[in-house]
Amino acid sequence: MEAGPWGVCEETAILHGGFLLAARLTQPRPLRELRKADWPRVGPPITDALGEIGARCPSPLQHSLWKKEAVAIVWAKILLPDPPAASLDQGWKEDDFFSVGRMIPDVNHTVLFELVKALGAPRLFVQLLLALPQDVHRRELERLVEYIASETSPSDVRFFLDVWWEVMKHQEGQEDATVSMFGALIRQHGCESSLDDGLQPPKRFKGDPGSVNDPAAATSLLMVLIEGLKQTYRSIALPHLRCYALANLVELLSVFTELQPEGSSLPVAEYLDKVSSVVSLWTSDTKSQFHHRGLDEMVKEAERSMSLLSTAKLSREELFVGLDFLCSLLHAWGEELQGTLNSSEELCYESYRLLDTLTTFGKNLVCFSETRELGEDETRVVLELTQITKDFLKEISASLKSKDLDTNLVSSVAMRIIKQKLDRHMEMCSVFASEKTWAFSKDWVDCLVKNKALFQKPELVLKLLETLVNFAMLHQDKEARELQMQVTKAIVECYSELSLTDKNKVISGVLASWGGPGLSLNLQVVMEGFQEDLNVTFNQITKSVSDEGLTKAVASVARLTLLYPEATVKQVCNLAVVNLGAHQFLAQILCSFPALSFLETHDDPGRPRSLVVRCLEEAVWGRLSTVREEEQFLEFLAFLLQPSSAAPLVSPAEVTKTFVLPYLKSDSVQIELSLQILSKVLGIQSCSEEHWIKSCHPFPLLLSLCKLLDGYTKYWHQPRDQHFPSLETKDLVLNVLCQLCEVVGPETAPSPELWVQSLAWLHRKVASLDWTIGLRLKKLYGDHFKNEVPATLFEICTLPEDEWTSQLLPAYGPGSGLLAWMECCCVSAALRETMLTLLTVNVDNPEEVNLFSKGFLVALIQVLPWCSHSEWKRLVHVVENLLQRQVLHVPYTLEYVQYMPLLNLRPFACYLQFSVLFLRGFQLLCSSSCSTWLPAEAWLHVVQLYCSSLTDLLGSVKSTAGLPSHSAEDRTPTQEVSFVCIQMFCHLLHVAAMLPDKGCSEPLVVVALEILSQYEMFSSADTSPSNTLRRANERHFLESITDNVSDEALRSTLLQKLSKLGACSAGEPA
Repeated sequence: MEAGPWGVCEETAILHGGFLLAARLTQPRPLRELRKADWPRVGPPITDALGEIGARCPSPLQHSLWKKEAVAIVWAKILLPDPPAASLDQGWKEDDFFSVGRMIPDVNHTVLFELVKALGAPRLFVQLLLALPQDVHRRELERLVEYIASETSPSDVRFFLDVWWEVMKHQEGQEDATVSMFGALIRQHGCESSLDDGLQPPKRFKGDPGSVNDPAAATSLLMVLIEGLKQTYRSIALPHLRCYALANLVELLSVFTELQPEGSSLPVAEYLDKVSSVVSLWTSDTKSQFHHRGLDEMVKEAERSMSLLSTAKLSREELFVGLDFLCSLLHAWGEELQGTLNSSEELCYESYRLLDTLTTFGKNLVCFSETRELGEDETRVVLELTQITKDFLKEISASLKSKDLDTNLVSSVAMRIIKQKLDRHMEMCSVFASEKTWAFSKDWVDCLVKNKALFQKPELVLKLLETLVNFAMLHQDKEARELQMQVTKAIVECYSELSLTDKNKVISGVLASWGGPGLSLNLQVVMEGFQEDLNVTFNQITKSVSDEGLTKAVASVARLTLLYPEATVKQVCNLAVVNLGAHQFLAQILCSFPALSFLETHDDPGRPRSLVVRCLEEAVWGRLSTVREEEQFLEFLAFLLQPSSAAPLVSPAEVTKTFVLPYLKSDSVQIELSLQILSKVLGIQSCSEEHWIKSCHPFPLLLSLCKLLDGYTKYWHQPRDQHFPSLETKDLVLNVLCQLCEVVGPETAPSPELWVQSLAWLHRKVASLDWTIGLRLKKLYGDHFKNEVPATLFEICTLPEDEWTSQLLPAYGPGSGLLAWMECCCVSAALRETMLTLLTVNVDNPEEVNLFSKGFLVALIQVLPWCSHSEWKRLVHVVENLLQRQVLHVPYTLEYVQYMPLLNLRPFACYLQFSVLFLRGFQLLCSSSCSTWLPAEAWLHVVQLYCSSLTDLLGSVKSTAGLPSHSAEDRTPTQEVSFVCIQMFCHLLHVAAMLPDKGCSEPLVVVALEILSQYEMFSSADTSPSNTLRRANERHFLESITDNVSDEALRSTLLQKLSKLGACSAGEPA
């Protein structure tokens, strides 16, 4: 009511009228002296007044509220004294209760108790009782006990037992405004009375802010209740009331004492059965106060009776007082109750409660006796009570104790618990989601749809999915499919609200249950429109590649992954390859789902396989059609192996087994990509003590790489119709072999003995391959095997015999020592430096130096065509070292010198010798004696190596000279650099003229233009007076040389560049 519990309004006026009529009926005695026997005559005007108020209330809830307010007013009138006459003028201003309190005549506890009995409202009585201060609520309960014990009637007993039951069921924190204001009013007046006059009138008390949750207060109330039963049990004759009394006492001793095991709660299935049983009893029992209530209210009340909170425990002494009393009651009533129960066809609620609580109580007693230290008398009581309980239950008919429940009722009860969000509703959601016998009824679907927010937990989503799939497998008709669509939509909405972590939990569960196909395996409705949804979603994703769009993209992909994980992953993999620049963004999306690291077992449980790796293999591998797609695939895979801020989605071992081991054969078209993948994974640090390479057959893998390298020794003689990786791939093979030798160590073998055996096996296998391969395995071999080299190498090197050993190789006859030495230099930078150190050439012997230099050139030409780029760079370094040490003699001839240059060419001598050495090499290579040595395909590779060396040479010349300046004070050797450039240009054209016409001009054109550009830069910076004339002469000389080039494309391009140089020398911009 708007006026509040203490406000004067129309309803309080009606109540006032009822009390005035009642007061008239008691005359000449006042209402405050009313006796129990007088209530039937005096009470009707008061209850009629409340009935009239109820008729005016717009809802039952408001009627119930007014009942509570009426009881609160009466109780406050009893507890609060009338104010002194002197304070009347102030009271109506300061006291909220003043006006309504003056309207009600003085009453006593008889009026209060009989009014509550008449209203049938023990719950509201207990709510108001427990809102009182501690000392007051105990005293008021004692007054009730005293009242009930006098002239006890069955209705008194019923009321007392109802109050007891409500005290045990009460939960603090659920007080409404009326209860709170009632408690506050009593405390306020109690405190004020002690402040105002310092006196304590008989009806006044000090306020106490304590709550019923205070252990001492709670246990004192419980003992008052036990004492009340002791005083009244002789008056309890009706069997159902005896059951009620025993059930209350047993429940109190089970829950509110140390008999209750710590942390014990009913399993949810048992809990649901009990709530359903209570509802079933109330539904069938026409005498029950809940019989005519709605199912919602019945479920709520039944659940309340299952949720007793043990806020305090009776002491051991109090416990045994209660146990003794229970023992005496069972002795007194037991046999008669057994007969009554067995003679009845149905249980009433009270007898059901008794049997249920006694069953639990018996188990608790056994546990108590086994786990606690008890005295002799205590042990006797516990054992006696255990036996009595056991005997009592044994005599009860089994049909009464176990009655099958209607499945529809149980499901309805569960749904009502969920709908009303009662105490254990989340546990009930779990039962609801997994109970297949309830699923897909109209009520079940409605409950799910209307309560979706409660199912937003990964475990519940998974249970719902299992139930959905189970239903779909059994029902395929049109109606069933419509229900499946509706339920799928609701589940997906629940799933969409989960955090990303929880979504991953769901995906993990889906994969564990149904593998890669996920729900699509058994749920056909998932496939309807899925492909279109997939395409549309990823079209939107690839058009909004950004950090801002990542969250939205992950959410979209999460939904698709739930429905059909395998198809979604394949789509991501495919787009990562074909969609330019989107691969990293798509990898980030995929790595947001660590659940996808799922390992499939399929038909071989002993060899689990990664879902993502399988999807990569099926959707992408073997379909890569361009270099760009291969690069994106490699980068995508690298991100999955090592994401920036997530757990790896695929393992190096799995990737190696899938994309490397099956393709590490020279005739495999994927070998280059496989090698790149292997190089990537070998660069990943192992996360565990045992390196992942151990599971990838490291020694056979090493042998495969060695065999590949061996194939390169016959590279130019391989059948052209047979695929073999290019020489550009050779460096990749070498790098991978080096990486593998770093990773594979004794710790990768199960035992030291097996490690030695594996090394011996590899050494034996490699013995039939090219001898240089053994040198590349030295880090792996360690001290187990010496370096095995051709015997002729010992002729030109002082090799320590404790590290090196010779072997007779037919291909390395007399005079092949330099060839073997040079091949050693190609193996690694470290071995190259060793070879340079161990080389023995007597520079004081001209003949030896000449022979060495000629032999060196021949060996260089023999090695050159089979060199990879890195190997050739190592040999170039060898040439540079020998030239600087003046061990290698390369005389510089004046073939392309018109006049004696009066310049300081000493800083550039090495570069000029380099250029001449290359020229001499090509003269030998292109001579008639070697004309059939190289196949046509080899010439382009040789020219590319030559051109790469010239480019490096140009860089060295420029570095030595420094940057040119047009300043008069510039000391840059511009004329010297110009001279060197002209010589290199002429040598290059000489080489070009000797080459067979096999399409080698393109790299030559590029380097020739680089040389002319460098020449132009330095010659134009020359500030000497004769510069113009010299440049004109040099241009004329270069043009005359170029005119003789037979390759028309090369000639025309270079002449065009030279014409620009001429224009520049005449003062025009080049």
